[in-house]
Amino acid sequence: MRTVVAVLALVACVHAGLWALLRTRETAPNFNGQLASVSYSPFADSSHPDTGARPTAEQIRADLKAIAPYTRAIRTYSATGGAELVPPIAAEFGLKVTVGAWIDKDKDRNEREIRSALDLARHNSNVNAIVVGNETTLRAEMSVDDLIKLIQQVKRQSPVPVTTGEIWTVWIDHPELASAVDFIAAHILPYWEGFDASHAVDHTIEFYDKLRQMHPGKRIVIAEFGWPSAGYNFHQAEPGRFEQAMVIRDFVNRAQAYGIDYNIVEAIDQPWKTMEGGVGPYWGLFDASRQAKFPWTGPITDPDYVKQAGLAVLLGVLLSLPILALSGVTVTQAALLAVSANIVGAWFTAIVAFWKGHYFVSGAAFALGLGIILLIPLVAIAMARLEEIAAIAFGRNPRRLVISPPLAPEGYAPKVSIHVPACCESPEMLVATLDAVAKLDYPNFECVIVINNTPDPALWQPVEAHCLALGERFKFVRVDKLSGYKAGALRLALEHTAPDAEIIGSIDADYVVSPDWLKDLVPLFSDPRVGLVQSPQDHRDGDLSLMHAAMNAEYAGFFDIGMVQRNEVNAIIMHGTMCLIRRAALEAVGNWPTDTIVEDSDLGLHLLESGWTAHYTNRRYGHGLLPDTFEAYKKQRQRWAFGGFQLVQKHWRHLLPGATGLSRDQKREYAIGWLNWLGAETVGVVVALLNIIWVPVVAFANIAVPDRILTIPIIAASAVAVLHFISLYRLRVRATPLQMVGAVCAAMSVQWTVARAVSMGIVQEHIPFLRTAKGGVACKGPDFAAFWEAIIAGLLLAGSATLVITNYKQVREIDIFAFVLVVQSVPFLSAVTLALIEGTRFNSFAFWRGLEARIGELLPQRRAIGQVIANTQVIANQVIAAEPPKVPADNRVEAVQ
Repeated sequence: MRTVVAVLALVACVHAGLWALLRTRETAPNFNGQLASVSYSPFADSSHPDTGARPTAEQIRADLKAIAPYTRAIRTYSATGGAELVPPIAAEFGLKVTVGAWIDKDKDRNEREIRSALDLARHNSNVNAIVVGNETTLRAEMSVDDLIKLIQQVKRQSPVPVTTGEIWTVWIDHPELASAVDFIAAHILPYWEGFDASHAVDHTIEFYDKLRQMHPGKRIVIAEFGWPSAGYNFHQAEPGRFEQAMVIRDFVNRAQAYGIDYNIVEAIDQPWKTMEGGVGPYWGLFDASRQAKFPWTGPITDPDYVKQAGLAVLLGVLLSLPILALSGVTVTQAALLAVSANIVGAWFTAIVAFWKGHYFVSGAAFALGLGIILLIPLVAIAMARLEEIAAIAFGRNPRRLVISPPLAPEGYAPKVSIHVPACCESPEMLVATLDAVAKLDYPNFECVIVINNTPDPALWQPVEAHCLALGERFKFVRVDKLSGYKAGALRLALEHTAPDAEIIGSIDADYVVSPDWLKDLVPLFSDPRVGLVQSPQDHRDGDLSLMHAAMNAEYAGFFDIGMVQRNEVNAIIMHGTMCLIRRAALEAVGNWPTDTIVEDSDLGLHLLESGWTAHYTNRRYGHGLLPDTFEAYKKQRQRWAFGGFQLVQKHWRHLLPGATGLSRDQKREYAIGWLNWLGAETVGVVVALLNIIWVPVVAFANIAVPDRILTIPIIAASAVAVLHFISLYRLRVRATPLQMVGAVCAAMSVQWTVARAVSMGIVQEHIPFLRTAKGGVACKGPDFAAFWEAIIAGLLLAGSATLVITNYKQVREIDIFAFVLVVQSVPFLSAVTLALIEGTRFNSFAFWRGLEARIGELLPQRRAIGQVIANTQVIANQVIAAEPPKVPADNRVEAVQ
């Protein structure tokens, strides 16, 4: 424990050290004077000038009191809607005012603006100019000729100079406009030119010089210069508080040295300016709460950095505390978990900083909140996967795994009743199953086969005859119109079980068991606490096709990785084949449950809740058949996922703190297991669908671009999932690289299926028990088995392409968002790939063997190519088997620790 605590403390110290090391300190020329002018809009918080509340004199007075020490003058953009109050109040603080008249296509409003601006100029001696319109031609509100006429009209009535505000290129392209004004009011905003902050001032001076050369002798004012403190990049221009401080401090010093008249945009952030993209609200020298964003002298630092560092380290420590509750944790394991916890702590801190440093309208706030809510389970799942990687790669070896027959009292051979439920199964398949049971090397067993709801005599009569031929150990039971699906059949089998049978064995109708199944595992029941012994599923038809090989490899991961780890804390998931159950335990918990469609997992959880011990071996004692088609594979997974959601609804109270029955570790395994499987797939699909809906908003409205605090975690969670899959397969599953590719493709292909099953579970309590077609009885149907997956994948890829094509601003967040859509399309593309190759020659090993032969004939010297194709065939020729983890030499099987 002390060692683990030391590791956690060391990681926290390293985390704090990284924050200290990465702290940014920038320098820029000091500015001790007053600014020539700043733009001021008297609209508080998120109030829009057209629709929000009118500013009051008290509010304006408070604003100008804060601004006055920093500037000699201010520029406004409107003369109505409350802005007309600004000049007389500005006079109280000795501020000059350049009055703006807002001009657009509303002629009546334009007239009101002009009248008000002229009236303010006549009655306020501190008004030094009138600006008629702001970027009017850029916004295509008025032609240059019409604007000139309007300017001339105002000049005839104005007691002060008159101009208009336009970007600098307009003054280059329209010299007639320059001739019409008293002075040139040029907007030079290097951010919108796409320049890097380090070159912003140089380019500004360059453009100013061009204007001087174009209009010699004309007074030129840089009427807008600034840099945003937040938002998204525009080409090479990167917004930020550091960049804003460095650019503006550098500019005002150089402007003062060169004698350039200027106006800084703007005094106070305007959160309502969402129409100007992500940076619109963030041009102010003060934030919306009227706090200065940066100092004008000395080094430039983030005043909140220390607080953020402290919060990140604190959260990292708090998230690391559960590591102390893990038993037998190693140093490396603890270090990996602590690092991941501190990374998550830093991410949460980034969210807090983002929320504090940005303004949100209701829609943006809702989108961010929803995104964070959906990301929290994804981050939790990623941490759980990292924990499993740490436990398997760096933790102690499994101690409870049954790797050899346990010792038992001499002569211990309780009677076992093996139950085989069947519904409309192939007689040949059932005969093979019964023959394997007959060959069991165990002295005391019976077999009860229940054929239910199978009216066709051709399916059950050969099985009945074979049972008679096998002898009295084999009991044949047939019933029509039996309710309860598979659980109903197993309940009926229990009714026909010999009274002296102590152990119940359950196998599916397609399973061929090994002769030593009972001989090796029944002795575990000599411990009266043992209620369940489970061995894994495996399959004997993985060589039928590439698709079957991929499915077989995918199943192997669950039985050789997840089940082994869960077994360490007596929290395995029971699956209704290759399992042995103590009859007394089965009857004590009320027999096989019929209110869910996963009666096996339901029963197993009931047994654990009742305090029974379960054992697991990853040795293969039986082999069944894989689903015939991809559609059958999906239906099987849908049944498992819907049933899993039923279990959550039925048993969640048993996982609560203080609930009796399950231990803390058992609760944790089940909670994380359900979250990892049902939650990951469902949240992944929900996020993908929401992102599809969000694409047009980003691409065409150019608003609400998902920030990297929302997109990077999606990429990171996907990377962790891939790392989890590859690393654990290499450590625990005997699989070639091509087998792993097939397994991951098969696992991802059912993401939509699982998510759909969970959504069905939310709105309905029960669905029909969908029997999985096996043994070659089903063929590929006429419908495309991955239709909806293809639609979603197409929309994701089309959305990604749309974002890239329309991202003319080269916003990095948009490119990241586009990449996220590609990542999210991979599971759906996996389903499409399996559905496409099914039924084609590419799904046949004969095709690849023939291709190998032809390549060998054409390129005999290219042995490497032949070897690659040979590796593909290995998928068919190898039975995926677990590599038994190392255990103590004196350990055959341990009881519950």
